Amino acid sequence: MKFEIFVAGRYLLSQSKGVFSLITTIIGVLGVCVGVAALITTLAVMSGFQNDIRKRVIGAQAHVLVLGHMPAGRWQSLQAEIEKIQHVKATSPSVMGQAILNYGRQSQGVVIRGLDPKQEANTSELMSSLTEGNFDTDGTFAPLVIGTELAAHMGLDIGDDVVLVSPQGAAGGLPKMKKFRITGLLKTGYYEFDNTIAYTDIESAGDFLGIKGAATGISVRLDSLDNANKAAAAIEKASHHSYAVRTFAQLNSTLYAALKLEKMMMFIILSLIILVASLNITSNLILFGTEKLRDIGILRAVGAGPRNIRRIFMLEGLFIGSAGIISGLLLALVLCWVIKTFDIVQLPADIYYLTRVPVALEVWDVLSVVVGSYILCFLSALYPAHKAAKVNPVDAIRYG
Repeated sequence: MKFEIFVAGRYLLSQSKGVFSLITTIIGVLGVCVGVAALITTLAVMSGFQNDIRKRVIGAQAHVLVLGHMPAGRWQSLQAEIEKIQHVKATSPSVMGQAILNYGRQSQGVVIRGLDPKQEANTSELMSSLTEGNFDTDGTFAPLVIGTELAAHMGLDIGDDVVLVSPQGAAGGLPKMKKFRITGLLKTGYYEFDNTIAYTDIESAGDFLGIKGAATGISVRLDSLDNANKAAAAIEKASHHSYAVRTFAQLNSTLYAALKLEKMMMFIILSLIILVASLNITSNLILFGTEKLRDIGILRAVGAGPRNIRRIFMLEGLFIGSAGIISGLLLALVLCWVIKTFDIVQLPADIYYLTRVPVALEVWDVLSVVVGSYILCFLSALYPAHKAAKVNPVDAIRYG
């Protein structure tokens, strides 16, 4: 193998090659470099956005959610049992239902969620998302905290009185109506939460939904997200399989699937750049084989077999690919650092909730790009290597 490496390196660095061959070699290296850099940088930016979305979604939600109607007394005992389970850090009860929010002549369907502010602070980052106000009330009307998106959409502000209408209705089939006062605004950074959910204390929510004293869910905070499935199985066992237990991944399966599909499609599309660059390597090696036809014949005449010639051309392709991959990787690292450090791209904060493009360079993404690029470069050298190995040494010396 040392012989093949020496010959491949000598010919690759030789200055006696034609100008056109040299240009195609440079184009091949630059093509792979640009493709690798573009793919790694794009994946890093997409991973940054995905991590930011996951952080916001998980921050406003519990790691595990126990769902089902739990009468007064039952949810307290179940909550105590769950808190004894390994990996569980904290729990909090909640009441959820649907309602219609009326303000002036405007109406919008919302999800009403009742919670205990003190316990909720231990299970999610929802309380830290408050931008104005709190859950306190002056006693006139029940408190209601809404997202900034919903407030902007309906023109609401702290101190405004709204009416919630329960679609379930009250006794006699008439819709139940209750007046609430806006006491706080929050901003989780996730549009679906900030535009569709209204929060109040658990007592007011239970009274409004006609399940006073009961709960419809228990939020569970874990010591690590990696223990979600294990903890969920233990919680199901503790509840005797009487309630639905969902992890954060199951609650947001559609969102995570969409993010994963988007990233995969970008990987496939941008890989075409590397594929085109690898075709340049193929054309370069074919040209190289034509220019070095006499040299190939001489090598065959002094004892080099078809396998040796094939290896020389394969190494030529891998050398060109390696130069492009290494330079592309370095370029990608520089681009990621520049994007992360400097405000080159300004994002509108009212749309993305951040002003700087997030970058998260993941090892698995880098390895996938590097390995995939090497595979493409290897495949691109197969045909030229096979063609060169079939050269007749006598014809190569005579007509080369």
